[in-house]
Amino acid sequence: MALSFVDLRRSLRASRAAVLLPVALLITIVVVDVLAPPHIHLGPLLVAAPAITPAFGGPRLTAFVAVLAVAAQAVIALLRDERQLFSANHQAQLVALVVVGASLVLFCLLRERRNRELRQVRYVSETAQRLILRPLPRKIGPLKIASLYLAADAEARIGGDVYAAERTDSGTRLLIGDTRGKGMPTAADAALLLDAFHLAGHRQAPLDALAAHLNSSVTWSLADSTESDGPGESFITAAILEIPDEDETVRMVDCGHPPPIVVRDGRVSTVEAPRPAPPMGLGELSAAHFHVEEFTLGAGDRLLLYTDGVTEARGPEGAFYPLAARMGSWTDCHVEALLHHLKRDLLAHTGGRLGDDAALVAVERQRTSA
Repeated sequence: MALSFVDLRRSLRASRAAVLLPVALLITIVVVDVLAPPHIHLGPLLVAAPAITPAFGGPRLTAFVAVLAVAAQAVIALLRDERQLFSANHQAQLVALVVVGASLVLFCLLRERRNRELRQVRYVSETAQRLILRPLPRKIGPLKIASLYLAADAEARIGGDVYAAERTDSGTRLLIGDTRGKGMPTAADAALLLDAFHLAGHRQAPLDALAAHLNSSVTWSLADSTESDGPGESFITAAILEIPDEDETVRMVDCGHPPPIVVRDGRVSTVEAPRPAPPMGLGELSAAHFHVEEFTLGAGDRLLLYTDGVTEARGPEGAFYPLAARMGSWTDCHVEALLHHLKRDLLAHTGGRLGDDAALVAVERQRTSA
């Protein structure tokens, strides 16, 4: 709270200092113009004062500075010669200042209206994100969890990448998915998968049966909501994992999703699924047998789930982001620090802008005290 108060005071001081700039500029121009030889006229420069005001002020301040500029032009005319106030030259300059000032005030009004609309869009997007993409708990069973979502659409802040967790009687089930496309249009499709997972994920059905249920739900919903699209136009890649509390064997069903990464004893390895299923939502093509793959996640091991928005992020020269290689730099980090480093490094690689939505979930199995 103290830091926020200090920042507020600094912001107010900076605003007051900025207001003095156009006023000082008007005074300087008036003084120099009056003291200058008769053939030198600096009155046209008065327009600079209201012109720079929108950079730090709103419509009221801009209008105030514009009025001061008109008054300054009149003062120049009166101090030089009262008759000049009624000359065609000074009247033209007065009219020009009024027109420019009015235009700048209109610009400020339109800018404020757009800013209000952007704030509303951000508010709606953040509300939708909280409703659709529920935050993962930091601790669930013996697992520490951290999650990160980066939207390619900065104003949307949510898109088609999703993650979720559900507890069962004996462990935790995790889901990560990636809907075809990016931005808000894909959020509704992603919500279909999340709703189905939250409704069925906590049940004791086998993992392959859960994957089949999610696929049938997604296929039916996508077919119903995208009637104009051809077959295969909409689909969702997903990975469903089951991490037991007492057993180190993790079970996974991969539906065309990028393979997880495991960090164990400082070594980074990729868990490739030998028999991945097709992405969900492809109709009969997706109705294949869902093979359950297994790998080990021991105490102290860390697991990273991600979407292809991470590995397909390109740098300025077109190179993909080397996720597995970069993971080797932070093998000793806890899950929250790991995602912090990955976010900073990923944005540095891409120059601060992603071409696709990106989601990451980091999981660590805690060591049990002896």
